[in-house]
Amino acid sequence: MLHSIKDLEGTAISASDGDIGNVKDFYFDDEAWAIRYLIVETGSWLSNRKVLISPLMINRSGWEGNVLATSITKERVQNSPNIDTDRPVSRQHESQYFGYYGYPFYWSGLGMWGDYAYPGMLIGVPRYLRDNAQDQDSHQTYTRIKTTSADHHDNHHLRSCNEVMKYTIHASDGDIGRVDGMLLDEETWAIRYLIVNTSNWWHGHQVLIAPYWIENVSWGHSSVSVDLTRQAVKDAPHYDPFAPMDREQEIGLYKHYGRNGYWLNKQDLEQAIA
Repeated sequence: MLHSIKDLEGTAISASDGDIGNVKDFYFDDEAWAIRYLIVETGSWLSNRKVLISPLMINRSGWEGNVLATSITKERVQNSPNIDTDRPVSRQHESQYFGYYGYPFYWSGLGMWGDYAYPGMLIGVPRYLRDNAQDQDSHQTYTRIKTTSADHHDNHHLRSCNEVMKYTIHASDGDIGRVDGMLLDEETWAIRYLIVNTSNWWHGHQVLIAPYWIENVSWGHSSVSVDLTRQAVKDAPHYDPFAPMDREQEIGLYKHYGRNGYWLNKQDLEQAIA
């Protein structure tokens, strides 16, 4: 199922023994276009400190309702490495973070999460199941995007979702709109689509563009270039934020652009992590 990043802001995050805080932003990996951390404001119990919560911690059944549940304790969060979320997060900070929680690194493999597509495959599945599971999607979804940024070395590909809102979208033959949101895949934590507002160009409607179609992102100039024409985007199916996005709509969108879908048969993997 796909969720709007904007709708998830403010969502409560719970520990096994109480509330941790509320989601304020997300860090995503600008190479894989996957959410790596939720930035959570803890509130008065931890002096309003902001902490990072990895998708590895979120219970798979935790998407129902307005609370994302974890199995960690509040004390565990309280004693976690204090990372300044207002500054770029370095790989050294991430190594300390994963070392503290005892999780394997997500960047040591060819897939979106290690060698796998799902965060649960990285930590929650027996080794023999992980080795036997054939998941082509884990390689399909790890798409390297070209970026242009002076501070690229400092933040190691981690970007704020809020930072990208309002970025200009350039087609192959001109501007088409601005980023107005993102749609997140709850299983893989991949950003499947950018929600593009074209109101300044075509009387106000939203369309979806997949990260796979991005040719370049210039963080310094707040712009995204896509391998699509203006006419193709103009004629694309309109996105309705009030209607759940289903696979049939996704198939129609990819068919419109003449692209292959990212989805494959995941039955074996789903059985392995059930």
